[in-house]
Amino acid sequence: MKHFLSMSVIALGVIAAAVLTGQPAFAAGKGKTTSLLAVSWQPAFCETRPNKPECKSQTADRYDASHFTLHGLWPMRKNYCGVAQGDIDADKKSRWTELPEVKLSDATRKALDRVMPGTQSSLERHEWIKHGTCASLAQDDYFAQAVSLIETLNASPVNALFAGKVGQAVTQAEVQSAFDTGFGSGAGQRVKMRCVQDGDRRIVTELTIGLGDGDAKAPLKDLIQAAGQTKFDCEQGIVDPVGSQ
Repeated sequence: MKHFLSMSVIALGVIAAAVLTGQPAFAAGKGKTTSLLAVSWQPAFCETRPNKPECKSQTADRYDASHFTLHGLWPMRKNYCGVAQGDIDADKKSRWTELPEVKLSDATRKALDRVMPGTQSSLERHEWIKHGTCASLAQDDYFAQAVSLIETLNASPVNALFAGKVGQAVTQAEVQSAFDTGFGSGAGQRVKMRCVQDGDRRIVTELTIGLGDGDAKAPLKDLIQAAGQTKFDCEQGIVDPVGSQ
């Protein structure tokens, strides 16, 4: 009986904390990450892949010079679901143009090309084969969801922070604060920032954002709040401008 009462008190405490902070009750608990939204800072990506078509064509006034770009939407711990071995082999050897074409509506294709410049290298074929096949969604629905999520991120204080810091360092505290402002208290505990060393500079290359359960049209805020916490990883890095190789 004492054990039951203790658990009840803890549960009430969690709910009370959620009410006081304005978060849903699940956000005050641990949550569970079921997928990741991976977004790139394209100028930094192009530092390490300058010969990619999307990097050769990048300009300072293009969308991806000041906005996050879509790397992928990745179901956790599942890859290549129902994929033929030949396609798996081609994918692992980065022969993406040999993979089956991804068939999208005109509207989804146009939106995807904007937020995923890697489509110039058939990145969407790789992302579908490796990750999308495990998402239980049709191709158009899967990419439409990914586009919607990154467009929400790019309209948030997170992208405003990075766009305003081009050429300067951004810190863990700043990034986590921007996530909390845009997506609710605790959202910053559900993101990981990756950096690489580029000469004497450490540059930010990617964010991976934990997402919890929700349908394909659930708001990004709700999906983030439903996820589990993660280690931030890179404490500080420079927001790379275009053409600084």
